[in-house]
Amino acid sequence: MPKAASIVHLKATVTPITEADRKLTLKEVLRLLLDDQILTREEAEQVHAERHNSKAVHPLSVIAERQFKNQQPPHKPLHLEALTEWLAGKLGLEYFHIDPLKINFSIVTEVMSAAYASRLQVLPVQVTPHEVVIASAEPYVREWALELTPVLRKPIRRVFANPLDIERFQVEFYNLARSVKKATQKEALQGGQISNFEQLVELSKTNRQFDANEQHIVSIVDWLWQYAFEQRASDIHVEPRRDIGIVRFRIDGVLHQVYQLPMGVINAMTSRIKILGRMDVVEKRRPQDGRVKTRTPQGTEVELRLSTLPTAFGEKLVMRIFDPDVLVRNFVELGFTDDDTTRWAHMTRQPNGIILVTGPTGSGKTTTLYSTLKQLATPEVNVCTIEDPIEMVEGAFNQMQVQASIDLGFADGVRALMRQDPDIIMIGEIRDLPTAEMAIQAALTGHLVLSTLHTNDAPSAITRMLDLGVPAYLLNATILGVMAQRLVRTLCPHCKEAAAPTEEEAAAWTQLAIPFKAPVPTQIYHPVGCLECRNTGYSGRMGIYETLLMSPAISRLIHSGADLALVRQQAYREDMKPLRISGALKIAKGQTSLDEVLRIAPPAQDEKMG
Repeated sequence: MPKAASIVHLKATVTPITEADRKLTLKEVLRLLLDDQILTREEAEQVHAERHNSKAVHPLSVIAERQFKNQQPPHKPLHLEALTEWLAGKLGLEYFHIDPLKINFSIVTEVMSAAYASRLQVLPVQVTPHEVVIASAEPYVREWALELTPVLRKPIRRVFANPLDIERFQVEFYNLARSVKKATQKEALQGGQISNFEQLVELSKTNRQFDANEQHIVSIVDWLWQYAFEQRASDIHVEPRRDIGIVRFRIDGVLHQVYQLPMGVINAMTSRIKILGRMDVVEKRRPQDGRVKTRTPQGTEVELRLSTLPTAFGEKLVMRIFDPDVLVRNFVELGFTDDDTTRWAHMTRQPNGIILVTGPTGSGKTTTLYSTLKQLATPEVNVCTIEDPIEMVEGAFNQMQVQASIDLGFADGVRALMRQDPDIIMIGEIRDLPTAEMAIQAALTGHLVLSTLHTNDAPSAITRMLDLGVPAYLLNATILGVMAQRLVRTLCPHCKEAAAPTEEEAAAWTQLAIPFKAPVPTQIYHPVGCLECRNTGYSGRMGIYETLLMSPAISRLIHSGADLALVRQQAYREDMKPLRISGALKIAKGQTSLDEVLRIAPPAQDEKMG
């Protein structure tokens, strides 16, 4: 990484563009599009005739506004990014997509001043020990490269990028870098913040606090949230380290490192977010929880659940992002098959009993329960919940949060809810025998109870309840059914490709389809990667489900020494599809990949039907 001293800021008063340099014109771009038969002559003439009505400046932006489709198969829309990539290839230039999460803005903004970048409409995007990569949307303006090379003392590699991205990130990168620099300078003047484990003994000697309300810190936090929303992140991790802080986003279930920031900035960001979440800013030695409700630039309300954890180098902050639109999704959008919907409806339409949803943390259990409660919460029904913490605030429910500080646990909460004339009760999690006993008591007295457990599959929930100490006869009297679930990434619809399965894939499918011996599909879709999915091949997630309905035959198998294998085999006989079979059905439909299901879904147990 180059030293700051070796990189200079060029002033805006530079040598004017020489006569050899010229701007790209709309006329020549239209001619190239006609040469490649991408536009019809009528479309090109229409763009040229109405060019003065456009607010766009760059020729590619003017054309993209028209929202034409490529005349060549497969007739994809001619959006700005597609036009940029096409023109780069046509002119023999290197195409570059500006992904803000992959650019070290603190380094690239040191290459040149904001005024210089704005004047020539260029943007540094990468700095290595061997070269500087600079993006431009003007292929014929080259004088700046000749001017910069001797100053930077490194070769410059010119790349061609989306003109609107260059314009946008010029402003945002330089503003963000300026905010980080000011925050770092202020932190240095204040002598730094003592938060490392190695300096914990010093905490009692100073209460010096960073001003988290400074405008530059506000800007950094706004930037962080904006990009998390744009990138469809479900969680934001702000993690302190010895010398530098790390920011990571969880996107489609996978963590991506996106920023490295000075520790002073990380500490100030954490303080700012704690203030917004109404948390104790001074307290850094104990875990805390909070929540923030904000709006996206498009006006959509988003709720963030905050959690801090003291670590060796300071407070780690995790923000879980909840999209209220999740509550209005139907079961098909969540990934339910027709059979899953029928079985789930059979359980949830019962007037009383217990329904359990199982799976590890982050498997979508809360989303399933909230979506179900949203549909059940009619004006004629009283829906009450006891949660730890309340995941999403919903006006249609009466929600109560566990308060360990005043000994209000799940069991006490259910006991209190029983006196509130409820029809449906949702218990965040059954963790112990007292909670399980209260859930059963509620079911026996005429209430429908929904709750979660942490087990690998649906039949294991029965033995888990027995292990907690619940008598078998009470389980037989109250359990309506159990749904186990996982979340698999869905293939990007823009780039997925189908191919005949290889021998290895056919063998993996055969293993996957046990015990139902589903035939190997004639083609399997694979992830490829494109700009729409950030080159991951996946976009979004959906559920795979395993639903066990209680039946007389299964009830007869439930006793104090219940054999889990026998329960599972009987459930298979009654058409319960294991998680991997649910995943196999989605593979056959081209919704996800074989590798993804094998990665997420646990192997089928008791593979012989018996």
